[in-house]
Amino acid sequence: MVDLSAIAKWPDVPACYDWLSLDRRGDWRLQGERVTHRGLIEFINRQYGCDETGRWFLQNGPQRVFVTLAYTPWVFRREGDAFVSHTGQPAGAVLAVFLDADGNILLETELGIGLLDDRELAGFLAECCEAEGGPAGEEAFLALMSGRPASIHWHELPLQASAAVDLAKRYKFVAQPAAATPENR
Repeated sequence: MVDLSAIAKWPDVPACYDWLSLDRRGDWRLQGERVTHRGLIEFINRQYGCDETGRWFLQNGPQRVFVTLAYTPWVFRREGDAFVSHTGQPAGAVLAVFLDADGNILLETELGIGLLDDRELAGFLAECCEAEGGPAGEEAFLALMSGRPASIHWHELPLQASAAVDLAKRYKFVAQPAAATPENR
């Protein structure tokens, strides 16, 4: 839960942009450098939230540090039979599964839309089956990635083709928040 108590005491602290990012493996980066300090990672994870416009941020006292997203607001990893986010939050039930043109798996979960960490891909894809029940072959994945019909399922959920360009709009998030300027107001 994001702590917003400092905003009441200091309401006019300017927001910060282009300092903090979330990479495709769920690692935090400060000005491009991977954050490795466990305490700082835990602090960022606790204070990670989203505003009403879909911009994700770290609430640092009275200041919002907006996060540049490499792909999605969440990155998921396997933990036993479940998925957890890069912040350690349970993803909840998987509602839909997408495969994009680059071979990335995206999971729509109760927590939100997230990219499956690429280190989890081999195991995930091995669980996919074609309509006949046999393991999904490379040709079926390539067909789906290129927008052609293919019947691949992960457990009971069909894999759906997804275009990365539509993702932010569909799931209402801003991948690259920017400070308001006269040009973008």
